[in-house]
Amino acid sequence: MTTLIRDDDTIRAKADALLAGMTVEEKAGQLTQYFYFGFMRDTTGESGDDLHIPNQPAMVETALARGGAGALLFVNDPAETNRLQKLAIEGNRHGIPLLFGFDVIHGLRTIFPVPIAMAATWDPATIEAGQAVAAREARAVGIHWAFAPMVDLTRDPRWGRIIEGAGEDPYLGAAVAVAQVRGFQGEGIGADERIIAGPKHFAGYGAAMGGRDYDEANISDYEMWNTFFPPFEAAVEAGAGNVMTAYMDLNGIPATGNRWLFTEVLRETWGFEGFVVSDANAVKNLEAHGFAKDAPDAAARGLTAGCDMEMAVSEPVYDHLADLVSRGTVDEATLDASVRRVLEAKLRMGLFDEPYVDEDRAREVLNDPAHRDTARIAAEKAAVLLENDGLLPLDAGALERIAVIGPLADSKRDTIGPWCFDFDLEETVTVLEGIRDRVGDGVVVDYAPGIRPAQRTFPSMFDMFGNNAPVDPEGFDDELELARAVALAGTSDVAVVVVGEWQNMIGEMSSRSSLELPGRQLELLQAVAATGTPVVLLVMNGRPLDLRWAAENVPAILDIWYPGTRGGEAVANLLFGDVAPGGRLPFTWPRTVGQIPMIYNHTVSHDPENQGKRYWDEASTPLYPFGHGYTYGDSEFRNLSLDRSEIAIGESVTVTVEVVNNGSVPVEEVAQLYIHQRHGTSSRPVRDLKGFQRVSLASGETRRVEFTLGPKELRYWNAAAKGWVQDAATFDVWVGGDSTATLGASFEVTGPARDAG
Repeated sequence: MTTLIRDDDTIRAKADALLAGMTVEEKAGQLTQYFYFGFMRDTTGESGDDLHIPNQPAMVETALARGGAGALLFVNDPAETNRLQKLAIEGNRHGIPLLFGFDVIHGLRTIFPVPIAMAATWDPATIEAGQAVAAREARAVGIHWAFAPMVDLTRDPRWGRIIEGAGEDPYLGAAVAVAQVRGFQGEGIGADERIIAGPKHFAGYGAAMGGRDYDEANISDYEMWNTFFPPFEAAVEAGAGNVMTAYMDLNGIPATGNRWLFTEVLRETWGFEGFVVSDANAVKNLEAHGFAKDAPDAAARGLTAGCDMEMAVSEPVYDHLADLVSRGTVDEATLDASVRRVLEAKLRMGLFDEPYVDEDRAREVLNDPAHRDTARIAAEKAAVLLENDGLLPLDAGALERIAVIGPLADSKRDTIGPWCFDFDLEETVTVLEGIRDRVGDGVVVDYAPGIRPAQRTFPSMFDMFGNNAPVDPEGFDDELELARAVALAGTSDVAVVVVGEWQNMIGEMSSRSSLELPGRQLELLQAVAATGTPVVLLVMNGRPLDLRWAAENVPAILDIWYPGTRGGEAVANLLFGDVAPGGRLPFTWPRTVGQIPMIYNHTVSHDPENQGKRYWDEASTPLYPFGHGYTYGDSEFRNLSLDRSEIAIGESVTVTVEVVNNGSVPVEEVAQLYIHQRHGTSSRPVRDLKGFQRVSLASGETRRVEFTLGPKELRYWNAAAKGWVQDAATFDVWVGGDSTATLGASFEVTGPARDAG
């Protein structure tokens, strides 16, 4: 684990000294984190009313004044942070400061591409740099702790929170998790201008039945250990200081009350030393699950399972802990262990020494232009070129008129995506603005929305947090505007059409039963394409959408995701070849919703020759495979070699490949290594990602890339053995640009199967 910034023995001694002087009631108070809805006063009237919690800020401030809270969330104004911190410090006998948490998901003031897009960079350095900027801005305004990264794997893209994670693969997911933890925390908890990382939601949340948020998950031990646990374990090994619980039932036991998860796996097996927080109201909801009898029972079950801190919207059930200790229902030593973890986090963050925010410094950090440059570079690296028949890159010198079409093309709020709060829309660059700035006055860039914004069927309570629903423009004539867009395309040299989902259609409480383009977007695209004008399709999304018609009829498709504050600049640079696209898909892109779940690393199963013919009405193959993405120019993989053809169990083999740019322009490639174990003590996936490296190549350049396959890459969790094993077997190896790579070799692992540790 990462070495902590402050001496562990000193930290523990200080925490123990504080504990020794605290009453049971004071201890219990440290284990409550309140939502604070004071920030909503200017937009929704009486704070908290939209959540049926009248005068919620007053309730929280009363708790602070009596020492009844250990943390707050949703406070991001420095002056307000200082006021509340002062109230808390003066409200308890020991001067214990608050921890301030916040949903710093893909930036604070500077908004980066959404997390699934950052995963599409396949570049841990870019991901780490992005979260370092987010941490710097957050710490400057008084935030100490991010409810991120979300490291849940997602194998059902109907689930709205696919946008917050790294996709479907455990190896890529683990690498992304490590990069995010390091970006948030730096060298360790308490590093200058860094914050505590809080990986979530432990565990299996992304496997919700039907892709429906909050529904139960039923996951075998084999899948849990091999697929869903690795990103969490990697985050813990990287030094994450916090872990958040999940809402759903896991195999019949609510995750927040699941002692196996938090005590046996997280602490005893992985050695996690940080603190665990519930998701919002998740301890209280142990009652709703039919698991706990009442609020006191929920408190007892949550704490004894290993949930140290309760995140509460209103009345916290951990208020019952003092009484539960007095009645002997909860052991005071269990209470002390949780309080000690929270106190240690505050001590490591230096909050006892510097609890307040420098407001002048906050303004300086938030306005740092270097942060915007980092966001633009991330958006450039995240974009995935799905299709290109040579139309891209565009030559601005050969164009006289460009048509930019679609309501998403000039929507600042949709450009930055969902689940961000402290953004500045005025500085957000849309696709339309980016193209106009890039080509200047020499090219006419006309714009037509063509259709009105699509609307959700059901509104979301999260709209109040900035995930605002699109507003229908007044006086919008649907047929007239559609005709105007088509006419505009017909008189232009190229039409850039932007389609996707409005940002409030994805994220928490935003699962979908369909992957179709919302509203009349497909109709608009088809009408524009019918003009004969070359079409570049830009997809603004956080999940795969039904692009079957576009894949067959549109010459160039670029997935730009929700690209963030400087997204329009990045998109323009990609369109005109100032940078080459190099993003790769972090999930398998299905043809239709009926194919879900569709993953690349399924087992061989029966009749493998007909794997692609499982349906009679549609190929059972993806529209785009996992890892897919093109670049400009001409690159290839060649000369794959292994340093050994045979190894013993516990040894390693080195895989080498050349990545070559045969073209006249720079290229961006991602060398991806996959393995398949042909036989063993369990069926193994047809392909498993076990290495990747993103490379930038100049014209004519050749780069030699090396990977190591050792026990960690070759082992797996075996259900029969109930543990990790490494088999003696034949292994196939492929390296290439996606999960269908054909450049391959093989090697033997000799010796009997044994515990792989």
